[in-house]
Amino acid sequence: MAIETKIEIVSWVITIVLLYIFVPKHKYREAYVSFLFMQALTWVFGAVVVELHLITYPVRFFHYAFRSSFTFEYFIFPAVSVLFNLHFPKEGTYIKKTLYTLVFPSILTISETLLEKYTDNIKYIKWNWFWSWLTLLLTLYASYKYYQWFFAIRKTDLH
Repeated sequence: MAIETKIEIVSWVITIVLLYIFVPKHKYREAYVSFLFMQALTWVFGAVVVELHLITYPVRFFHYAFRSSFTFEYFIFPAVSVLFNLHFPKEGTYIKKTLYTLVFPSILTISETLLEKYTDNIKYIKWNWFWSWLTLLLTLYASYKYYQWFFAIRKTDLH
């Protein structure tokens, strides 16, 4: 088994464990909404980036079905979005909220950059780490805003 396949399998396992540990049962509905919203976003953006030949994923699951990374676009990043949204420091200071918001895309971008440099899981063609970081930041922000809007509406519907 190639190291790239092992990395994808380990990524799935770690993500499942993180979701199990950090998503309380009473927040499952919120987690589902966050997860599905981010899947919708990443499906579109991931497809565009791959179809414009900005990034390629030489080794990936379902390589005959779609040229994007199923692991990242449909599972890892939506799961990260769930954790980001559920644990956002709503009552924190501006600095705490800003640091929290910057840490998530930074960790993902560092991981992606290492994968790009040392594996065939991802290869930048006309892309770089900054564009990854920026798109991750913006989509996480959009996901959080949707999460806030959706559950604000749901709470007013219940009263």
